[in-house]
Amino acid sequence: MNKQKSFKGPQTSGTLYLVPTPIGNLEDMTFRAVQTLKSADLIASEDTRNTQKLLNHFEIQVPQKSLHEHNYKERVPQLVEQLLSGVQIAQVSDAGMPSISDPGHELVLACIENNIPVVSLPGPTAGMTALIASGLLPQPFLFYGFLPRKKKEQQAALTKLNTQESTLIFYESPYRVAATLKNMQEVFGGQRNAVVCRELTKIHEEYLRGTVDELIEYLENTEIKGECCLLVSGNDGAQISQDEPKGSLKEQVELKIQTGLSPKAAIKEVAVENSLKKQDVYRVYHELENE
Repeated sequence: MNKQKSFKGPQTSGTLYLVPTPIGNLEDMTFRAVQTLKSADLIASEDTRNTQKLLNHFEIQVPQKSLHEHNYKERVPQLVEQLLSGVQIAQVSDAGMPSISDPGHELVLACIENNIPVVSLPGPTAGMTALIASGLLPQPFLFYGFLPRKKKEQQAALTKLNTQESTLIFYESPYRVAATLKNMQEVFGGQRNAVVCRELTKIHEEYLRGTVDELIEYLENTEIKGECCLLVSGNDGAQISQDEPKGSLKEQVELKIQTGLSPKAAIKEVAVENSLKKQDVYRVYHELENE
């Protein structure tokens, strides 16, 4: 049991403030966020060079110390020691909310274990920003973040998500979003509604709305840039039974072959059931696609 009074009662240590930063548009920085950074004794930053640009813009003159995935094991104890001595620390990531697909969670846990107050400020986060303008159901939703990069690992993760009725939110690189959609096509089918959001809050902000099939077709001929949010509608019950997983395309073909169909006939039926081209199912079944 841990009870925290964030702003009342005696403080025997410093406070860790989790400060969101803009995901593109600097005007999204709140007055409170600026004031919190100005009043902190130290800023723990994912990338001190990137954060310095933000500090310069708002004329904030507070020293920084790096905190990222490569140094957190040694850095977190140092920051906790400073907090226990009364130092006020603000923690930021390069963009958006700390701990959401960004560093910060380990420091939060360490502070809680040492009874150091942790105060979170509201602010920009790409997943929620994209969700409310996507046109997909805003709740319930499931935020996943970044999927595994390798194809088999990604398909395994998607298979576990296949029966989710919630809108699914992912972060993805523009260089991998087309391949990720193709994996979703194999696991979810091509008719789920999906949205690719890129360059959120920036001048080139763009929403691509359509089915998984339509987005794949569009991206085959169009190169996109900028970090992306990829949102996919949840399972509406018509796409797959909770008790009878559909499986990957290859598994579907193999099941039909076991019933006596020839590989050719099985591939044809699976293509029709998933609204895909026979050639696409053929390539998947014979593992002709790049891993």
